Amino acid sequence: MAKAKSAFVCTECGAEFGKWQGQCSSCLEWNTLSEVRLGTPRPGAAPASGAGRSGYAGSLSKDVVDLGSVDLTAVPRLSSTFGEFDRVLGGGLVPGSAVLLGGHPGAGKSTLLLQTACKLAQTRKVLYVTGEESLSQVAMRAHRLQLPTQGLKMLAETSVETILAVAERERPEILVIDSIQTMHLEDISSAPGGVAQVRESAAVLTRFAKQSDTVLLLVGHVTKDGSLAGPKVLEHMIDASLLLEGGADSRFRTLRGQKNRFGAVNELGVFAMLEHGLKEVKNPSAIFLSRSEEQASGSLVMVVWEGTRPLLVEVQALLDESALGNPRRVAVGLDQNRLAMLLAVLHRHGGLFTGDQDVFLNVVGGVKVLETSADLAVLLAVVSSLQNRPLPRELVVFGEVGLSGEIRPVPSGQERIVEAAKHGFTRAIVPRANAPKRAPDGMEVVAVDKLADALEAL
Repeated sequence: MAKAKSAFVCTECGAEFGKWQGQCSSCLEWNTLSEVRLGTPRPGAAPASGAGRSGYAGSLSKDVVDLGSVDLTAVPRLSSTFGEFDRVLGGGLVPGSAVLLGGHPGAGKSTLLLQTACKLAQTRKVLYVTGEESLSQVAMRAHRLQLPTQGLKMLAETSVETILAVAERERPEILVIDSIQTMHLEDISSAPGGVAQVRESAAVLTRFAKQSDTVLLLVGHVTKDGSLAGPKVLEHMIDASLLLEGGADSRFRTLRGQKNRFGAVNELGVFAMLEHGLKEVKNPSAIFLSRSEEQASGSLVMVVWEGTRPLLVEVQALLDESALGNPRRVAVGLDQNRLAMLLAVLHRHGGLFTGDQDVFLNVVGGVKVLETSADLAVLLAVVSSLQNRPLPRELVVFGEVGLSGEIRPVPSGQERIVEAAKHGFTRAIVPRANAPKRAPDGMEVVAVDKLADALEAL
């Protein structure tokens, strides 16, 4: 019997080395090398990266074909039965793909996949593998959610070799693994959840999915800062990485695509956590615009672009005289460093000083705004709170603010204005390059070039 070999793998970049060293020469990180035992591949099998080490033999097709001759009609997408889930995936589940769903404990990862598996099992072959719960616990949750349980194949197992043997026998179209941190391979001596186990288990399962055209859905844990736990190479191996966000104090959950080889990145899906599980929200703007009837200073609606659709959200600003030598700058849902930059632009090009004020900023609904189209709305909300002057409720704003005080255009400006008009807004302050030739009926569009122009338009 051949002697088992080992290698040292960097947990940050996935680079491999024959011996241990303090610093990874690829990504220059210190103390990131972890030992991985290499399995002995079967004779005649060409080991693939990540897969051959675990002892799982097999290979993808080695025939060279012309890209134009590939028949795309033979790979139809499968609907997940959730329109918002399909939107984030780019149109549905792709056979042979690996999808990683992460989120904080209690966010609803297992609930979403159990609902999806139960509904898909009525028409397709689905195998649900649970490594964190017993079969009776999953059955109790399905009964509480009033889900159709007939036809769903269940397996309580953590051994990857056993799971692959069962999958070879059952040949499911959809394979759900809950979760990848509980899986282990016999050839690797480390405990489940370790860097080596997670990396190799995911590699073997992904290779099986691509060879058998099986949709692989993996549940992944996250760290305290919200990033996916495990080696960074895990996100490189899979085809789509999704993050389910939402605290226990909120009934809404947002599903955001962080990586997607088959659709748009940063696509956003919204769900509501109800008594009978997650329910998709088809009009998220209506939820995030549930404002009070009383006008208040510092409140303004902006139009952000999430994936392939516009989203109307409310931004709130509160300025209060600071008793500290270094005033506070707190931003929830926005980049705090960008807030500091915008306040400097407001002072330099708007003539309004906030250096003696504590500035608090919040995006209502728990939405995280990642694009720069919120700049102008943030500054106008700050001005409204600073001067204690409420802004009109029918006003909507978007636009990027440059360091010289210019208002820069943003992508999909026409679609943003149309979406605002649909929700009853009658006035919009937008960059001049985004102003339409003909405004929607009942909508007044104010085009601005400079920050001073926007302040004057108020």
